[in-house]
Amino acid sequence: MAKTYEEINEKIRSKKAVVCTAEEVVDLVRKKGVEKAAEEVDVVTTGTFGAMCSSGAFLNFGHSTPPIRMTNILLNGVQAYGGLAAVDTYIGATQMTEDSEKGYGGAHVIEDLIAGKDIHLRATGPGTDCYVRKEIDTYVSLDDLNEAYLYNPRNSYQNYGVATNTSDKALYTYMGKLLPKMKNASYSSAGQLSPLLNDPHCDVIGIGTRIFLGGGEGYVSWQGTQFKTDVEEVGGVPVAGARTLAVIGDMKQMDPYYVRGLDIHGYGISLALGIGVPLPILDEGVMARAAVSDEDLFAEMLDYSLPSGRVPMARYSYAQLRSGKIEYQGKTIRTSSMSSYAGAKKVAQELKDRIERGEFLLNAPSLMLPKAGSVKPLKVREARRCAER
Repeated sequence: MAKTYEEINEKIRSKKAVVCTAEEVVDLVRKKGVEKAAEEVDVVTTGTFGAMCSSGAFLNFGHSTPPIRMTNILLNGVQAYGGLAAVDTYIGATQMTEDSEKGYGGAHVIEDLIAGKDIHLRATGPGTDCYVRKEIDTYVSLDDLNEAYLYNPRNSYQNYGVATNTSDKALYTYMGKLLPKMKNASYSSAGQLSPLLNDPHCDVIGIGTRIFLGGGEGYVSWQGTQFKTDVEEVGGVPVAGARTLAVIGDMKQMDPYYVRGLDIHGYGISLALGIGVPLPILDEGVMARAAVSDEDLFAEMLDYSLPSGRVPMARYSYAQLRSGKIEYQGKTIRTSSMSSYAGAKKVAQELKDRIERGEFLLNAPSLMLPKAGSVKPLKVREARRCAER
């Protein structure tokens, strides 16, 4: 049994495609087996909704009269990058206002733009013969911008560690507040709904794959940063952070429900983002991998009080983590998630609905993602040695 993208898309156009979420297909395969399920189902939709720090947006303001070459740009008091062309900028999700107590940053600017709010733009420039204006102070909305699109270098981590803290003091991290003496542990994955856990070796997800991004349509644009494959696997699925996706999408299509600025206490700003990837069931192998359950997916617990040398302490299934407690050497530890499983379900369901309505076609990758990749640490060299080079 084999299907093609065109055969599946023709069924989508005629509203005859059979679509299941990655959660629904687990029970289907248990009841009917992989072969029968692969014959029946055309698409499996995945979803994730959590903090994705490595995100941001390219914006084009258009030219004022007289024009200005913006080199110092503030959006609602948040610094945006001024090293592009005259009225282009990139605002990073984790960039904060100078007043860090406000709990506001680039992610909130992105959310506010998508929500239709006016954003205060203040910019200065050097003044040149072709760009004579030296400063501008105005307000812009998403409708005012020529282009506004998310370009996120690293989203949808394939897996991630479980964070705990063995020290005597609380730690405030991107994984939330970690209580002393292992009183809690936090994880960050949608488990059986997560896109790259359902296609662990990127057999169908590649560059050009059309995705659900922030409520609109987007695309996988490249492998994400820190993309690596040299990670231990259980059942063919990595048990630690491995592959990632770089994604792009038009902000003017997006919904602020799926794009939210976060203020993580003691850490800083991040962007909560909903991403869904449709998996075409081209053959039984794709179906078997997409039917993975939380009982079959594992993550490793790490001690975040040892930032220079975190080593795995234990390994837990996502079913155990999602139960609310785990055991470690006779100690019961409360667990919580930094990502929203309810949000991931909503993403996968919304993507399913759009496909069933014939509104969302699948896009075959123009290039597959690398089959091998590793991450190098930053080598810190002495300034003198660098100068001698």
